[in-house]
Amino acid sequence: MSTDTTAQPASTGPAEPQYRYTARLAGEIERAWQDRWEEQGTFHAPNPVGELAGDAAQEKFYVLDMFPYPSGKGLHVGHPLGYIATDVVGRYQRMKGKNVLHALAYDAFGLPAEQFAVQTGQHPRVTTEENIATMRRQLRRMGLAHDERRSFATTDTGYVRWTQWIFLQLFNAWYDEDAVRPDGGRGAARPIAELEAAFADGTRPTPSGTPWAEMDAAARTAALDAHRLAYLSEAPVNWCPGLGTVLANEEVTADGRSERGNYPVFKRNLRQWMMRITAYADRLADDLDSIDWPDKVRTMQRNWIGRSEGAAVRFALPSRVSSGEAAGGATDLALEVFTTRPDTLFGATFMVVAPEHPMIDDAVPAAWPDGTPDAWTGGHATPVEAVAAYRAQAAARTDEERQDEGRTKTGVFTGAYATNPVNGAKLPVFAADYVLMGYGTGAIMAVPGGDDRDYEFARTYGLDVIHTVQPPADHTEGAWTGDGQIINSANEEISLDGLDVAAAKAAIIEWLSAKGLGEARTTYRLRDWLFSRQRYWGEPFPVVYDEEGRAHALPEEMLPVDLPEVPDYSPRTFDPDDAESSPEPPLGRAEDWVAVELDLGDGVKTYRRDTNTMPNWAGSCWYELRYLDPRNDEQLVDPANEQYWMGPRDGKPAGGADLYVGGVEHAVLHLLYARFWHKALHDLGHVASSEPFHKLFNQGYIQAYAYADARGQYVPADEVEEVAAEDGSGEVTFRWQGQEVFREYGKMGKSLKNIVTPDDMYDAYGADTFRVYEMSMGPLDVSRPWDTRAVVGSQRFLQRLWRNVVDESTGELLVTDEPADEETRRLVARTIDEVETEMSAMRVNTAIARLIVLNNHLTPMERSPREAVEPLLLMLAPVAPHIAEELWRRLGHEGSLAHEPFPVADPALLVEDTVTCVVQVAGKLRDKLEVPVAIDPEELERLALATPGVRRALGDRGIRKVIVRAPRLVNVVPA
Repeated sequence: MSTDTTAQPASTGPAEPQYRYTARLAGEIERAWQDRWEEQGTFHAPNPVGELAGDAAQEKFYVLDMFPYPSGKGLHVGHPLGYIATDVVGRYQRMKGKNVLHALAYDAFGLPAEQFAVQTGQHPRVTTEENIATMRRQLRRMGLAHDERRSFATTDTGYVRWTQWIFLQLFNAWYDEDAVRPDGGRGAARPIAELEAAFADGTRPTPSGTPWAEMDAAARTAALDAHRLAYLSEAPVNWCPGLGTVLANEEVTADGRSERGNYPVFKRNLRQWMMRITAYADRLADDLDSIDWPDKVRTMQRNWIGRSEGAAVRFALPSRVSSGEAAGGATDLALEVFTTRPDTLFGATFMVVAPEHPMIDDAVPAAWPDGTPDAWTGGHATPVEAVAAYRAQAAARTDEERQDEGRTKTGVFTGAYATNPVNGAKLPVFAADYVLMGYGTGAIMAVPGGDDRDYEFARTYGLDVIHTVQPPADHTEGAWTGDGQIINSANEEISLDGLDVAAAKAAIIEWLSAKGLGEARTTYRLRDWLFSRQRYWGEPFPVVYDEEGRAHALPEEMLPVDLPEVPDYSPRTFDPDDAESSPEPPLGRAEDWVAVELDLGDGVKTYRRDTNTMPNWAGSCWYELRYLDPRNDEQLVDPANEQYWMGPRDGKPAGGADLYVGGVEHAVLHLLYARFWHKALHDLGHVASSEPFHKLFNQGYIQAYAYADARGQYVPADEVEEVAAEDGSGEVTFRWQGQEVFREYGKMGKSLKNIVTPDDMYDAYGADTFRVYEMSMGPLDVSRPWDTRAVVGSQRFLQRLWRNVVDESTGELLVTDEPADEETRRLVARTIDEVETEMSAMRVNTAIARLIVLNNHLTPMERSPREAVEPLLLMLAPVAPHIAEELWRRLGHEGSLAHEPFPVADPALLVEDTVTCVVQVAGKLRDKLEVPVAIDPEELERLALATPGVRRALGDRGIRKVIVRAPRLVNVVPA
């Protein structure tokens, strides 16, 4: 039987030799060393100060894995790729003399545990802790060099306390755009007390203009709340009845469904906690240049932030009042648009507003203007009817459907005309559902001469097309979206004609500003972060509400706020298709917990707790800081410890962890949120670093074959047989229990029945073989296919290494202290040099290849030279630490080699005495010569012409010339 995914069991045949390196012996060695490492604290990283203080004088190296969620399914072999990679890097850096901090904790709040609780009634904490225990066991058996003293789960009471504490820092802070930061930039978070003091002494006007002393408590609270980094908002949110909670924009797919569970998502107005991440939009975008991240991830973050620079332009729009259709004075409305191309204003021939735009109600006339084309009316008798019908039609579509680029763009005329501020042209205003109120101003100016979408709309409704950028001579039809000189863009006061686009933008913005018709503006795609979840299994908010509904922060001494017991973990409303259903959080049922009597400074009063909880992103926003000082109950992190591990230095002005490894799927959500929290903590003086992660590396994925029958049902991959065609064609088919099945390629999963677990690999091969195989499969940043049959190659490498050191029959050492021959010494030096280069660049697969070459060189020897074996073991130790430790001990060394120096190559042995010279005829390889490095070019030419290969290739032909590049190349050009 042949299979690509399932580990084969260890041999059950005759008794194996006692000293043979088998899966059984590997397991015994591995468990023994894992116990020893733990007992001796081999991988404990000392802090400068505090309970974990020690000798921290060494250069540090802080390596991080992305926070794992403890799934009930445990690990499969695809999960450990990144964990093994960071372990290899950490072990290598430790051997290079650095104080390495490497720990692993658990992102333990999550929806799966709660959904399991809904189904079974088992408390999510029980499920979560069982899952963590399983994952800890699997990871420990892998031999990862973690400082176990620094491990925790986000559900731990101590960790929850500090997560809630950070929330209070954000609640009690505001963003001062005028503040000057130490790096010279403007804008920083400041305590809300500073804003209150500025309102009180008049140095900053209140939002309403009313003096602070004349404002009542409610007005003062509202003024401060309007500036807080964490604030309550009654706003449209993404309501997902199927999950019983609201979702952040980032958790909704392009199809308008929940990222988890694929449930429909609807817009609802709800009072929710928000995070003012938009205040940091510029810094989040600009500071990407200060960190070492993959270009792809930086681009994804910049696109999500979506910063656009342009102008806000106001178009006069007659109201129904000004047109005499209602009583009162005549007042024009100002329809504002944002455009990144104000230079094209002279080419605007119509406008489009979102159907929900509130200005429509004030501008739509009672009757169609004279001359309105029938195609503009949608078949309705009046503009009011047309707009109402179109609004109903738009409301039935999701935002994603409305923005589908493949859909024909249509709309309806509102009956209103706006005035173009640059030339006085009357522009018909259409309502169209491809414009959304949530983006920009909910209104656009349409320039069909310079925008394909506007051109399509104009062609549909017979609207004018005016080019404002000179198209090339061969451009005959449609919009021109390229560069060129400005044309058709002048009035009595300003002419843009002849300017390039950049100069025209600057000129028109200056003119608009001077006329009071617009001004320069920067907009963002990024929206504030929706932070409330109608779930049970999450961090409670450390706030209470008074009888007027005002939020009050709890004092720090009342933290943590723990979750109460509840009789039922499910939302009361759980209709996945009901857009009108309302979230009713499970915490709302714990009335004894919700209603609480507290003295918050005004005497004992009854308050109500928030029945929402924080999203699971909260705990993963700052865990990299908790690793630094996990037992500190007095501070989030001691400044000395944070400065040592993450502070700015060594050419890294932003600071942050030295290496962060994880999947690219977290490019926006986790990484953007974590950067926001870290920058806020930096502004408030809690951390010295301004970025959490200096270098980011995205590992690839391990994928596997899955097999499905004719019905599309998956069958166990380990039971599938590969059958060769009888005609000898080399084609194969796949069969399961006699029936043909069909192979596909994708990620491992329980539903695909193709999972291989690390436990399978430990039992069949041992952890070191598993580690070597995963690291040798290819470059770390490239996805690769899993093939269990190929694992045996890694096992054979380690078995050969073992036999080069230990006699399998007697256990005797097969190592000699006699000096190695010159060839071996040079190969060892070259291997050290090459492995160091590859390991420094995280090219572990090629480093392993170099070690295999050296090991193979030793294999034919009766006894291996110690001066070759010991460097080989030290170089192998980061990848296969258990076998390296065991053989190191058998060679007579006491203690772990984890802190032994990485080998250093003798420079003299890297100097080549001879090199291989390639001999070509007419550019084609014909022979090779082994020659001295310092060979004379004339001598090299003589030797080359005398080689058999050259004589055969030339035959009777003469020689036109000989090109000599001593000592590596000779090329003979025939006559």
